Amino acid sequence: MGHREDLLEGAKRCLLAKGFARTTARDIVKESGTNLASIGYHYGSKDALLAQAYVELVEDMSVAFDGGGAGVHAPPGSAERFQEVWANIIATMREPGSMWRLSLEVVVMGDQLPELRDRLARAQREAARGIVALFTGVPEDSVTDETVDTVGYFYVTLLMGLVMQWHFDPRTAPEADQLTEGLRRVAEGFTRN
Repeated sequence: MGHREDLLEGAKRCLLAKGFARTTARDIVKESGTNLASIGYHYGSKDALLAQAYVELVEDMSVAFDGGGAGVHAPPGSAERFQEVWANIIATMREPGSMWRLSLEVVVMGDQLPELRDRLARAQREAARGIVALFTGVPEDSVTDETVDTVGYFYVTLLMGLVMQWHFDPRTAPEADQLTEGLRRVAEGFTRN
């Protein structure tokens, strides 16, 4: 690996160990075995490097959503698939050192780092596209912008609320079967009216 890749891997480790706010450029250099000038040369700034590292951590996490690469087995668009995918997502919240705590920190820091917020907002849009593909079985590049703006953001909103609940009080946070039953009841309410 070159300095660029070493910095990125070091930044990922620092983010998971220390979080965004507490990670310094010197931490990254120490963890990556590179030098301070490499950060500016390859990424422009420490925050840009950390943003890239965070986006890659999120992308790596998406494999767990799909059953660790084994795939989701329930039919696309079904309640069973809804439950299976959420069970996979919730399993990532149980893991020690979960990156979800880091995600909460990044959300809270958004106002302090507007350039980072803008970059992560674009990445969130693509995450919404990916999660729609996971639930529906439609290839990611076939998910329309309109679907991202509706269904995708519905799933992202559900995900962020779930992250908050799991970190606030994991003992009372909902499981996938509870979310699925809640969705069923909401849908039944729509069909009655």
